[in-house]
Amino acid sequence: MVFEIRTGRPEDAVGIAQVWAAAVPHLVKTAGAIELQLRHGRSQEVLIAVDGRDVVGYANIYLPPADAEAPRVRVTIQVPPEYRGRGIGSALTSRVTQRCAELGAGRLLVVVGDDADSQAFATKRGFTIGRRMSHSAADLTAAREPLAPPEGLRVATYDELDPKQLYDAEVQVRDDDPSGLSGGPAYEEWVRASWSNPDNRYDLSIAVLDGDRVLSFVTTTADPDRKLIWSNLTGTIPSARGRGLAKVVKSVALARSRDAGFTVASTGNDAANEPMLAVNRWLGYQETGGAWTAEKAL
Repeated sequence: MVFEIRTGRPEDAVGIAQVWAAAVPHLVKTAGAIELQLRHGRSQEVLIAVDGRDVVGYANIYLPPADAEAPRVRVTIQVPPEYRGRGIGSALTSRVTQRCAELGAGRLLVVVGDDADSQAFATKRGFTIGRRMSHSAADLTAAREPLAPPEGLRVATYDELDPKQLYDAEVQVRDDDPSGLSGGPAYEEWVRASWSNPDNRYDLSIAVLDGDRVLSFVTTTADPDRKLIWSNLTGTIPSARGRGLAKVVKSVALARSRDAGFTVASTGNDAANEPMLAVNRWLGYQETGGAWTAEKAL
């Protein structure tokens, strides 16, 4: 195989989406969302491996703040199973590592598959395997009826929110993720890359509010062609925890997704995040696989 590595362009979106679907089939990542990110996003750099017109590998770098000192930088490297063992992953890893060093990164953070080959690939290149991530799915035809919020609180869809309301809640919870995978950019870039993501279903993304303040939320992305939803981030701000609000937002989101014709709900969690795993078990999720975080010092 002869391949080249170059910067991803908007016209590569369909090929990139095919890479994601082959490598991480439980995730929602459509060509429309990828094209928007490539056209307007400012928080990532994207590299692809191409063989002629075919996209055969993908990598991105979540760019650190310009003033960060030796930051831990999250990267992604994906090669479809049918193209592995041909040097594509190695070439992408080398280019990503070089670029991160140029950006002043102190460490790299990546997610690797649960299989022995993926972990061996990472450790051979200097990464240390860290935390396990669990992937799980629920049959939406058996979704629970939604819970009502506690007295004095109300449920709203994202259609009813100003994006700043959600962002203020999200920044309070994303750094609590022990995996380190839930960080995000400043507000303006977050609006472009996250809030405006075409895969978001505002009508299936749910928040619990106290007045105008978001206490708990779940962001739902959806792939209608596969009748699949993905819970992109579920969180409850620290001061509102212990009140069952995550059960409320997720039960409402799953019931609405069922009523909208979706059949499978998929999600991922740090395998040691027992409170969220317990919520998911209550909702009918069953583990389907996993992955691992891995880190490397530069």
